[in-house]
Amino acid sequence: MSTRPSPSRSSSTRESVFVGMIFYMIAQFAGGFAGAGVLYGLGNHGDDALENISGGNSYNPEFLNWGQAFFFEVFGTMFLVLTILSSINESRGHAPSYLQPLAIGLSIFVVHIWLIPYTNCAINPVRGVVWNIIIGQAGNQSFIFLFGPLVGGGVAVPIFNFIFNP
Repeated sequence: MSTRPSPSRSSSTRESVFVGMIFYMIAQFAGGFAGAGVLYGLGNHGDDALENISGGNSYNPEFLNWGQAFFFEVFGTMFLVLTILSSINESRGHAPSYLQPLAIGLSIFVVHIWLIPYTNCAINPVRGVVWNIIIGQAGNQSFIFLFGPLVGGGVAVPIFNFIFNP
């Protein structure tokens, strides 16, 4: 007897995963806007105070071009997603333990140390775009911080499936 799921079941599973992903993204952006709105409301708006605490993502176009900044964000996100997928994969001999969060946290730390001097390290579309929108600094650079992490995550999954988990 075959253990393979029927085609109709697997396609409905894929559709439910896709719908769940869309709802998760909407909820993440809604939470990001709510949190950024609260922080903006609590801030002192005099004398360009938000310029000093903005935490917004941008890069210096005199130092990096658009493609380099996009590549950095893609690679940083890909590194993080590959670390997460590799550390939680039980088929590779990684049983659930307390070391998985340590590995993920260290990868976030390493990516931030590497990317903050260049792009302020988004590696999350919400973190990279929402605050820029709230403080009115969303420009052409915001697309890098929106699509770079999405592309990085999208590239990491097939790499993991074909190379690290064949």
